[in-house]
Amino acid sequence: MNLSLKSIPNDLHALLKDSARRNRRSLNSEILARLQSQFTVPVADRAVRARVRALRLRVADLPWVDHGQVARYKRQGRM
Repeated sequence: MNLSLKSIPNDLHALLKDSARRNRRSLNSEILARLQSQFTVPVADRAVRARVRALRLRVADLPWVDHGQVARYKRQGRM
């Protein structure tokens, strides 16, 4: 199957080309690898989700935890 991308911003194109060069891939292979990685992220099983929920409840009342900062980090994809 073929797919064409149109109107790719120049800065994004440059980033993709540089990444492809560093990974020793063609531009097409780099884009495919990046797309595929977005759909193959492992899903946490029930046990992991339960442990995360328990931890979240334990830290909810800690006075030194800045929950606003935690939320900002999560929105930035840093957690």
